[in-house]
Amino acid sequence: MKKRVVLDKKAIQRTITRITYEILEKNAGCTEMCLIGIRTRGVYLANRIQDKVKDVEGIGLPFGVLDITMYRDDISKLRWPEVKKTDISFDVNNMTVVLVDDVLHTGRTTRAAIDAIMDLGRPRKIQLAVLVDRGDRELPIHPDYAGIECPVNDDEEILVRMIEIDGKDEVVIVKTR
Repeated sequence: MKKRVVLDKKAIQRTITRITYEILEKNAGCTEMCLIGIRTRGVYLANRIQDKVKDVEGIGLPFGVLDITMYRDDISKLRWPEVKKTDISFDVNNMTVVLVDDVLHTGRTTRAAIDAIMDLGRPRKIQLAVLVDRGDRELPIHPDYAGIECPVNDDEEILVRMIEIDGKDEVVIVKTR
């Protein structure tokens, strides 16, 4: 399978640092803010952003993990949906929720995540941070913070690999056909 690396380990680190500073600048700090990572790789990205915020601001933000399986609009098409644990142990009411995901494509995952969060309460606002925005949206959803914009052809896919589960940090484009 032919692959093209678009972000290596160092580039991912720089991108996460930039996204963190953009979040802090746009929100004038981090009071009444929380980070929620969308399973699976969004959780690891959110955790890295949380670490950067702690380095910069000296504050540990409330951190949550969100599984959107039961909110998917294609759940009936899945043979055996694998539901994993959502762990949000804080009140989202009146908070700025920063949703974190690895790749934004159609917008359907983000829509499902917003639905799940709204079932937990009424945040002041919800912002979206993604490592890769690949475009080609089906829903009117756009990131507030994007590491890179990387449109790909129909016969290509973007893979985000993270050391925590994949053994290395990189973003690659691979041919699917």
